[in-house]
Amino acid sequence: MANADPLLANLSGDTYLGFDFGVKKTGVAVGQKTTLTANALQTIPAIRQTPNWEAIGKLIREWRPVGLVVGISRQMDGTDNPVTPRMEKFCRQLEGRFGLPVYQQDETLSTYEAKQLLFDEMGVNAAKLWAIQDQLAAQLILQTWLNHPLANACLLKNLK
Repeated sequence: MANADPLLANLSGDTYLGFDFGVKKTGVAVGQKTTLTANALQTIPAIRQTPNWEAIGKLIREWRPVGLVVGISRQMDGTDNPVTPRMEKFCRQLEGRFGLPVYQQDETLSTYEAKQLLFDEMGVNAAKLWAIQDQLAAQLILQTWLNHPLANACLLKNLK
């Protein structure tokens, strides 16, 4: 459990969870503004194409994040794709269920990038790739958000 580690307990005030939402599964990553680093955490299978709120709630209770970052996918021209409304609904549901601020991060091509890293550069086989690509995509989404100057301004604003 994350809170059993005293170092992680000290970071809880600056911890964020990142999500790569999908209809079949959602990748989750954890990151801290102190270190400006994100790490893949796990993949949560959906239940009949519905987010597994129990598993998500367990992670939120365990890590005690101060905010949540969700990747929002759009077409290359910036218009919504068929899953964009479901991603936006997921954001609203996260905020409503857990009372935490939810930040949206453009995730265009994040899953593709994760697949390229895992398959081409690390030689991960297809079965393992399917199991972990979403958590790596969540890591890329959260890392991008942590690195973005506007996100850092938001982080500083939340400290006051």
